[in-house]
Amino acid sequence: MQPLRGIALKFVSVCLFVIMSALIKAASDQVPPGQAVFFRSLFAVPIILIWLAMRHELRDGWKTRNPLGHVWRGLAGTSAMGLGFAGLGLLPLPEVTAIGYAAPILVVIFAAMFLNERVGRFRLTAVAVGMVGVVIVLSPRLTVGASAGTAETLGAVLVLMGAICAALAQVFVRKLVASENTAAIVFWFSVTATVLSLLTLPWGWAMPTVDRIALLVCAGLLGGLGQIFLTSSYRFAEASLVAPFDYSSMLLALIVGYVFFDEVPTGTMLLGAAIVITAGIGIILRERHLGLQRARQRKVTGTVGHN
Repeated sequence: MQPLRGIALKFVSVCLFVIMSALIKAASDQVPPGQAVFFRSLFAVPIILIWLAMRHELRDGWKTRNPLGHVWRGLAGTSAMGLGFAGLGLLPLPEVTAIGYAAPILVVIFAAMFLNERVGRFRLTAVAVGMVGVVIVLSPRLTVGASAGTAETLGAVLVLMGAICAALAQVFVRKLVASENTAAIVFWFSVTATVLSLLTLPWGWAMPTVDRIALLVCAGLLGGLGQIFLTSSYRFAEASLVAPFDYSSMLLALIVGYVFFDEVPTGTMLLGAAIVITAGIGIILRERHLGLQRARQRKVTGTVGHN
């Protein structure tokens, strides 16, 4: 293991995804979310194919033993992407990022529901705290008053729905890793999302200007690169070590939002984001502790069995 290399790769992936989101946001004035999903997914495919070729996996890396599993993962992941992209056109980038942090917290609930994973009091408490943080972030958009019924309220609801779909997609990925290699999961998601995005054609696609097309193409290329860096980071460091660096996206989103979109975060949003991040890191650390316990138990069991 090379933990520093893993951390560096994870941080680069976070940077690429934040820039990708900013490019999608910049193009959202001309391009509907479904069309943005198409560009994001289509132009990630050649990057992934080049990556497979570099790893000498181009012949077999994309093969699958569970095609239906990829379809379910694609449906959930594409929905998450489309809803998130729709929210980017209606909300500040840091706020979208903060609400999106609900996804890893919801994974704990969905894993217990659909994968029969045991969830103890500590993680349940962390989930509850995290959801309080999400509610705080959402509260200015959902309270009855002057802001109710505005585009920002719709954006908040869309991003939260996207986070729910993203959590479901992660649960499907947990099922897929039992039979599929990582390259196949990455490749087939981009292909599935590209095909599914075409279903939004009847709702109207735009003919964007050349500069908006360039933004979308770059978003797709950066999305593909980000996925590769993210996947590679787990080859060099444990997931529990690199996972907390997901939350560095908040700082990056604050900087990008302020510099390029003149977005100034509110105190309420920052407070809620801080609570969600704290809960998320708590869950990660608890997962790491439980993983170490299970590893020790397997070691002891193996030793006793050998004796």
